[in-house]
Parts: sequence; C-alpha cells; structure tokens
Amino acid sequence: MKSIFLFIILLLASFHVYAEATSLDGIVIDAHSKETLPGALITIPDLKISVISDGSGQFTFRNIPQKGRFLVEVRYIGYKTLIQTVDLSAASGLEFALLPSMIEAKEVVITGTAFSTDNRKNSTAVSSVTKDQLVNRPSGNLVDAIAKVPGVSQVTTGGGISKPVIRGLSYNRVVTLVDGAKQEGQQWGDEHGIEVDQYSAERVEVLRGAASLLYGSDALGGVINILEPLPSPEGKVQGELLTSYQSNNGLTGSSAMIKGNYNGLVWRARGSYKNAFSYNAPGGRIANTGYNESSLSGQVGLNKKWGYAHLNLSSFRNNIGLPDFSRNASGQFEDENGIILSKDDLKSRDLFLPFQDIRHYKLAINSHILFSTGRLRTTLAFQDNQRRELEDNPTKPVLFFDLKTYSSDFKYFFNENNGWEPVIGLSGSLQKNKNKAAELLIPDYDAGEIGLFAYAKKSWESTTFNLGARFDYRNINGIQMREDGSPKFNNFSNGFSNFSGALGFTKEFNEYFNFKANLGSAFRSPNIAELSSDGVHEGTFRYEIGNNNLNPENSYYGDLAFEFNNNKVSASIGAFNNYIDNFIFGSQLNNETILVNTETLPVYRFIQANANLSGLEASFTFHPAELLHFENSFSYTRGINRATDSPLPFIPAAMLRNELRLEPDFKGLKSTYFSIALDNAFRQKRVDSFETTTAGYSLVNLGLGTTFALGNQPLRVNISANNLFDKAYYDHLSRFKPGRLDESQPTVGYYNQGRNISVGLYFPFK
Repeated sequence: MKSIFLFIILLLASFHVYAEATSLDGIVIDAHSKETLPGALITIPDLKISVISDGSGQFTFRNIPQKGRFLVEVRYIGYKTLIQTVDLSAASGLEFALLPSMIEAKEVVITGTAFSTDNRKNSTAVSSVTKDQLVNRPSGNLVDAIAKVPGVSQVTTGGGISKPVIRGLSYNRVVTLVDGAKQEGQQWGDEHGIEVDQYSAERVEVLRGAASLLYGSDALGGVINILEPLPSPEGKVQGELLTSYQSNNGLTGSSAMIKGNYNGLVWRARGSYKNAFSYNAPGGRIANTGYNESSLSGQVGLNKKWGYAHLNLSSFRNNIGLPDFSRNASGQFEDENGIILSKDDLKSRDLFLPFQDIRHYKLAINSHILFSTGRLRTTLAFQDNQRRELEDNPTKPVLFFDLKTYSSDFKYFFNENNGWEPVIGLSGSLQKNKNKAAELLIPDYDAGEIGLFAYAKKSWESTTFNLGARFDYRNINGIQMREDGSPKFNNFSNGFSNFSGALGFTKEFNEYFNFKANLGSAFRSPNIAELSSDGVHEGTFRYEIGNNNLNPENSYYGDLAFEFNNNKVSASIGAFNNYIDNFIFGSQLNNETILVNTETLPVYRFIQANANLSGLEASFTFHPAELLHFENSFSYTRGINRATDSPLPFIPAAMLRNELRLEPDFKGLKSTYFSIALDNAFRQKRVDSFETTTAGYSLVNLGLGTTFALGNQPLRVNISANNLFDKAYYDHLSRFKPGRLDESQPTVGYYNQGRNISVGLYFPFK
C-alpha cells in the first residue's frame, strides 16, 4: 500500500517536471538512392511512443519531453534497422538514412536489461523473437513458439503445456516478465505452463544466462521478457485479428485486439480463445491430452510530456486434461470400468477427469516519469493464481492452491555524465498461499522478499563496460496443517540473504564484427515445494518429499560471444560456464517407492549437490541472393554433478536446426516464402540414474506464407506441415517419455505429436 501511495505522489509531482513539451520531426530515406521511405516505423521504446512516416517519408512526434537522451529505432522492410541516440533538447529536422539489407540483422533495441540498448552494445546474450516469427511458427503455446532460439528448450506435457528451459535450467530458475512484472504462479510445478496469452506478445526477448542482478532470486537461468504492443501513434486506431487451425489435435485459436490513442490517452483491449482435443501420435491418439484456454486483457493510460503511466488488467483461464487411462493389450485406452474409449471419445473437446483448472488474474501499473536529474521507472502489480486439480468431480477440486502476490519495482536512471549511466533499484514482494481443498501437497505459507541494487554503464565510441551489485533477502514461513485428521508438514521459518555482482563488456571491432562477455554471481532461494512438499504431485506420477534444511543455490558464471553481421550474413558463436553450489533437484534414491491408494509411486526427495553447467550456442544465416535464405543454429548443454561426476537430471539433448527458404517476388504479393526445415535432436545418453536415455531423431517441416492486399489492409496467410513424415519420437524433456520405477518395471511412454498441418491468418488493420 505504501508503494501505491508513493507512486501516486510521484505521478502528481511529475506533471511539473517539464512545463513545456516539444516536437521531434524528420525524414526517412534510402542511404544510397536518397529516395524517401513512406511507411517506416519510428519508435522511442523508453517513452512507449511510435509514429509512421507519411507519403513523403516525413514524421513528427508531438507533445514529447523537451529534454532527455533516448534511443530511437527506425524499421522498414528490406532495410537494416537503424538505432540512434537522440538528444531531444538539440534535435530538429532529423534525417534517418537506412541501408538496404537482404536479411533481418541483429539490430534491435533490448528493453529487458538495465538500460534499453542496441543489442550490439549489450553484454547479455539476448535473442529477440518478432511478431512475424510468432505468427509464422505454428505452436500450441508461447514457450513452444520461442523454443527454436539457440539455448532454449521446453519441458512439455503433451501438445499444450510447456515450461521454458534456458541453458539447462527451468522452473523457478527462469523468470517470466509480463507488463514489466514477474509472472507469479506455481512455477515449481511440472504439469502446467506460463499463464500468458500467446497472442498478446508483440515481441519476446530471451535473456540467456543469470540475471539476478536485476531480477533477484529465480533469474538464475535467464529471463523471458514478453513485450505487449506499443500504444498506437497519436490520433490512430489500430488492431489485429488472428486465427489458426492445426490438424493434429484440432487446435483452433483466435484473437482480436483493438487499440487507440487520443491526445495521449491510450487504450487497448484483447480477447483470445483456444481449444484442442487429444493429440495424435504415431500409433494412436493419446487420451485426455486436450485443453482449452481463454484470455481477456486491457490497458488504459496516459502518454504525455512527463512520460507515461499505464494500467494493465488481464484474466487468464486454462483447462488441461491429464492422461490417466490404462491401456489394454491392443494399446487401446480404457476407463476405470474397462470400457474402451472410442475414436469419438478421443476427439471430444470435453475433457475427461482428471484435469486442471488454472486461473490467473493480474493488475499492473507501469510508469516512466521524467525528472530534470533522471528518470523513474515503476512497476506495481497484484496477481492471484488459482490452481485446481479435479479428479472425481468436475466442480469439486481435490487440490486447490490460491496464491496472491503483491510486488513493486522501482528503478531510477540518472542522466548520463561523461559517458557514465548509473541506475539504482529497489524491488520487493509479499506472497500468501492458501490450500482450499482436502488434499495437501504443500502447506499454507507466506513469503516476502526485498532487493536493492546499483548498476552503471560506461560507453565509449566502440566499447561499453558495465558493473553492478545487489543485495537480496527472502523469508518464507510454512504452517503445519492437518490432512484426514493427522498432522502434516512442519512449522518452519527460513530466511535467505545474498550479495551478488556482475561485470559486462562489449567491443565493436568494426561495422560488422563485435564481441561481448560477462562474469558474475547469482543466487536462488529454495521454493516451497523443495522445502516442504509431502504428497502426490498430480500429473507427475510421483510422491514428493521436501527438505526444510535446504540452502540457497549460488551461481558463479561466465559467458562470451562473437557476432558478425552484414547485409548477407549473420553469424554468432558463444560459450557459457555456470558453477552452481547447492544445486537443488529431486531424485529417486535407492528406487524408493510408496503405496498410495493401491498405486505404487516413485518417491522423489529434494537433495543438493554442487553442479556445473556448460555449453555452446551458434547460429548462421546466409542470404546470398534475394531468392535464397539459409538459417542454421546449434545448441549444446552439459550438466555435471560435481560431487559424483555424474550427469545432472533433465538436461536437454543437443539440437541442430537447418532451414532453407525461397523468397520469390510475386506481383501483388508481399513477403512470400517457401521453406523446408530439418530439426536434428541428438541422442541424450547422459542421464541420472533414475532417468531413461532418449534416442536421436530428425523431423522434416515445410512452410509457406504470403501477404495479400485487401484494399489498403494486409492479410497474412501461413500454411505449415510439422513432422511431415509422422516420425515416432520422444523429446528428452517430454514428461510423457518412458520412465522407470526400477530396471525390471518400465513405464509406458507416449510419443510426441505426429504430423501436424497448420493454417493461420493474420490481419492487422488501421
């Protein structure tokens, strides 16, 4: 509450910061021919404003701050993106000269780091997934759509549930940001994904590597920063319609968005819905793997000369089937009465029991207030995450977590002085979790955390250097409860504190070649499941037991990368090494099992050991002519338990992706392409004692797309075929792949999705 009052006071005071507004005008031209470029998109990301150049290539920003230095990003199809720092107090009559480019190079403004910056000058390993890429790639959810980024993979539960894995780390080791706030659900759970509408993302930044300096505990592996659309240019109303269908599981997805800007009063509204029945794998359809998802979101706010303030609201609901049916000798699924499920049953969009009902409600206030000495960026958020497990009754859950989170984040950016850009930050959160059903897996608990950091960046003409330090404190209190009349869990109160630091360096050797490197430390406090779980983790087919005496994880990491970009080639190669002391993981010790309601389940206990994760990531894009486009990437992660010199569990297999695209120029059509891709997953034989190895596999994917003109509005059409030859395979991180209770008792696995034909339409309008 105090944070909200502080926000209001600062907001009211800020109206007097800049008494006068100014305008910024200019022109966008071709650097070689000097011809004007109408329809170019010019944005100032830190102010969340944009304009489009008119028929003569000219543009004007109105009612913007009179002072300040800001990054301006200029985009135009077929040209290299231009990023330039502009001093508003001295700028007038700007001329942005764009260079033609056959490929979309790596020039992009990154916002999820301490400063919004040109990615070439950013030391953190960041990949940006654009709206076009999100639209063109058929996927069941947002994580699935970004999992082609080198170093990124996913823990999957069927066709609709994915959790991000970055450089071998997942769950509470990866932070997801939406509306600038950490997404807070039950991140420790295997069997549900991120509670985010995939259609709402305008762009996704994937920060690979530890980011605890900015985001505290849980950013040990990296950050998924989901960026929603910028407000419309002043005086404009814009929107979009998306719809798609996938043949494998009948997935239908649709979303509609409209937004506007009237004299700095900005607004946006979106509604989305998805529905799928059980997915088809080689050998048959997998019962009760369907799902449905609905989402409503909106924004209202002000963009003025003093900065901006936006209120974001969202409501998300996801119902997910959990496969819990036995198979007969012929491989057919049977219900509890031995009745075989028919083909119509398997293709029903009504979920069978058991299933999950997950709901997430969120309110976030984002502001960026400009002062004479600097800028204050603030995020205040409230989230309510409700997770229900329904086994025997579709309306009465057997397990129900209700997690409420209040969070705040303040960053103050001082004005640049002699090339130095300092920033200080303060963040905190309060959480309270309640059990509202009879079955207990984790106790009721409350938690609080606070973090304070300082960071500075020094820039020269071709070199940048940054350093920072952070202190965090987190407290979590668990409460003893009763289940079936018997005591369960222990009363406990754990406090964790940590100092962490980071150094970063970038060097641009010339226009084409640059280098970046990082060194630092990070930490993660144990989550509630690791500390205190005691029960059957539904959907994971195991019994989990926590440990109140776990220590926080401490990471000491380093990474580096070399990058090359010109108008025909984009290439990068990087390596990382991450030592993690007190690494926490669940392990089945001595093949321990337990009998629960006539079912024998493996017992997983949370233990700790010092670990080391290392690997490399590479990408190569070659565009020798306007017609041809080759894109290739490779990623490899190796995880070692340093105490036993044995592999860590659940490390993704090495992946090599290759794609050939033909991009012909047809009259009346734009951005046409035909593609063939080959995804090669290597065999993963480095597994922990309770895991199974996974064979390598290769998948062939086809795609084509083009844009039609409907009057003055474009209509994008995409058609694709994934797993064209219906390959039977198991992804190593699929929770449906074969496991085992012991050497003599293997469990039955479910293959990943078979052939999937997808058709999508995207209609942006204004």
